[in-house]
Amino acid sequence: MKIAELRDMDKEDLFSSLARLRKELFNLKIEITQGRTKTSSKVKQIKRNIAQIMTLLRERGISL
Repeated sequence: MKIAELRDMDKEDLFSSLARLRKELFNLKIEITQGRTKTSSKVKQIKRNIAQIMTLLRERGISL
């Protein structure tokens, strides 16, 4: 996701995206551990998106 897209989202959308990304990261880590996938570059992208969402929430003064 681009930061401009994230800035247009409201609080509920950001929280739902954050939950979805965290679940996706968890599942991807499990797949990598089990050897079902080798795409570890997606982990970096998901972590970056999570950090961007958390930064936006902090900028808006919304506590997690």
